Amino acid sequence: MNITPLLTYIAKYVNLTNAEEDFLTSRLTSRKYLKGQYILNQGDISKMQCFIISGCTKMFYLDDNGQEHIIMFSIEDWWTSDLGSFISQTPSDFNVQCLENTEIIEFSYDNIEEIFLEIPKLERFFRKVIEKAFVASQKRIIRNFSLTAKERYVIFRNNYPKIEQRIPQYMIASYLGITKEFLSKIKKQLILES
Repeated sequence: MNITPLLTYIAKYVNLTNAEEDFLTSRLTSRKYLKGQYILNQGDISKMQCFIISGCTKMFYLDDNGQEHIIMFSIEDWWTSDLGSFISQTPSDFNVQCLENTEIIEFSYDNIEEIFLEIPKLERFFRKVIEKAFVASQKRIIRNFSLTAKERYVIFRNNYPKIEQRIPQYMIASYLGITKEFLSKIKKQLILES
């Protein structure tokens, strides 16, 4: 199991001793998914928090009409799962699907408390990760209420240049809450303006 990217990520927030790294490694699992496979299905209970080693995923909600609403994309060094379902152990509102062959490291619900008891500083680490995700979610909500589709696309493109090249345009449009045709129009406008 290649845990180095996770340990590097954790080191941005807290320092682990070699013994703590060994204990953590003994409680984690690694899993590989093929493009198109689901890590989590809407309605299932999320039993894992997933750190992406390689690949790309999308988290989305499927409404009663079969319309897909993309909530987020995740790539290397990012997390994916339905945090609400994981914390409350209730059915998930979201699907998590792999857009590429994807390798993850899983923190299981059953092991997380044991990890926190053995390595208390990891509670601080997860608090920081969750705070960061919460702030990003709030900013996205504000942008959706206050900015035009063009402004939202420019922010997406600037904030996530590595993602845009890896996913189909219709998925970016879904994430922005617009049609793919409108996204094409916005992109043409931006080309003319530059």
